[in-house]
Amino acid sequence: MLAACSDGGEAEGRPSPTQASPATSASGSGSGSGRPSASPSATAGATAPLVPALDEAKQPKNAAEARASLGRIIADQDVFGPDVTRRVPFESDSRLWPVLGQDCAWQTSGLPADVLATSTRHFQIAPKEGQGRLKLDVTVTVHRNREESGWETARAMEEVLRCPDQRLRANEEVKGLWGGALYLGEQMNGWTEDSFNEVGKYVGEEGGGPYHYIWNQAQFGPVTVAVTGKGAAGFTTETINSLVVQGTSRMMLNAKQEFGKAAG
Repeated sequence: MLAACSDGGEAEGRPSPTQASPATSASGSGSGSGRPSASPSATAGATAPLVPALDEAKQPKNAAEARASLGRIIADQDVFGPDVTRRVPFESDSRLWPVLGQDCAWQTSGLPADVLATSTRHFQIAPKEGQGRLKLDVTVTVHRNREESGWETARAMEEVLRCPDQRLRANEEVKGLWGGALYLGEQMNGWTEDSFNEVGKYVGEEGGGPYHYIWNQAQFGPVTVAVTGKGAAGFTTETINSLVVQGTSRMMLNAKQEFGKAAG
């Protein structure tokens, strides 16, 4: 699954396999409350399905084609607005894949056979007076087909049920996780074939907390896109959720343009 363990770098929540539009304002105060919206389309007021038919001819046939697609889908910091910058390291080792052990601690392995390519990038809103370091991580994974990308989401749900408390690395944890999945057409999901949210509390290496944690994943054909938000002092739940939805929405739009049939 999309998660995070450590290879000596910084461990990131679900979207990091190495470790172990105009933007909404990224500032906020207080702890905030409330669950994330069911889908980006819900926040935009969309009511009609926004998922094109998959163009089988556009699906990548090998790892090289999949890596080229990743570069056209994955988000950069401009997706989130001027307050968001790249973290160091910026990109994870694309040869590694996160695995949740029986002890509910994340570790890494080689890419599974069903994954052609994956990429994770790390962003932040740097600390300033009254605010800690908010972390954002984005991941795109290209599988060999739609069935395999669907199983990725199914495994994510199983992991939450098995391990509501998870250790990302020695000094980072997420606690009290719950998750929910919506297929296309369920409730207000008119934007992705499968949508999965995971929410809990984040306890990080920089102290304080626990803070709001959210991971949002969406699927279109053979590709999954995901964004993780790890809260910090001075950021509301609503602000973190908005940034995560913003990143997921943009990458899902890119994926549809990459693999979908043209309208008409």
